[in-house]
Amino acid sequence: MHKTVQSPKELNYSSTFHFPVQIYYEDTDFSGVVYHPNFLKYFERAREHVIGAKTLARLWDEQGLGFAVYRSDMLCHDGVEFADIIDIRTRFYFESKYRTVWHQEIWRPNAKKPAVTANIEMVCMNKARQLTPMSADLLAHLSQSFTESHQSVSPL
Repeated sequence: MHKTVQSPKELNYSSTFHFPVQIYYEDTDFSGVVYHPNFLKYFERAREHVIGAKTLARLWDEQGLGFAVYRSDMLCHDGVEFADIIDIRTRFYFESKYRTVWHQEIWRPNAKKPAVTANIEMVCMNKARQLTPMSADLLAHLSQSFTESHQSVSPL
């Protein structure tokens, strides 16, 4: 059995956020299973809900700051099917003043293990597409996720 060693930073994850997603027929291939690139869209939506759309818009408009995916590692363990309502579980940690690492999982109803897992590294950039430290107010906003309990967002 392969054992993964976690760095101290990985042990300092935020609270877990839950984001439900309804799987529509348009999300699937001919067999009724979700087409794998859609998982990246679901993960993106869940991260946006953790940060907040208004916060992201304000950061861009007022400070010229945004995020870009630096690295993405995704594993598909099980299929997700048409009509499922999945739970995207998201948590993150600060890798540096420029980067956050997001661990995300997709859970099917009544599952004993995640159907899809991903680690996605996001970097903060300015409008000139240069690496830029996260602002103090953004760090404060995201840091609240480490002191709050179990988080849920419900767009459905």
